[in-house]
Amino acid sequence: MGERYLIDSNVLIDFSLNRFNKKSKEFLARIIDEESNISFVNKIELLGFSTIEPEIVEFIDNCTVFGIDDDIIIQTISIRKSHKIKLPDAIIAATAIEERLILITNNIADFKKIKGLKCINPYELK
Repeated sequence: MGERYLIDSNVLIDFSLNRFNKKSKEFLARIIDEESNISFVNKIELLGFSTIEPEIVEFIDNCTVFGIDDDIIIQTISIRKSHKIKLPDAIIAATAIEERLILITNNIADFKKIKGLKCINPYELK
């Protein structure tokens, strides 16, 4: 199996609003079609709005949602101790690291210094 990805909430929102260039849209569409992965934190974020686009609900219904286990908890604690990062972002980063996933996010600034975390910003795809 090739590279696997964890898709951050901000990417999914921008994708549903058609904000990406052609190359980014094609890249994300391929990932979404092949194997969509999110953290339970992303599910909470995406379904926590007062109004939710039907495409987002359908996406979540068809993707793998990673929960939390002791390994992710330990990794989250380690990340929080070494980086000034919000708890939800630390959980998402820990999930990507522990599940050996590349995080797709527009929020590279919060994640770029975390050891062992690979990130892609779809806005930077040309």
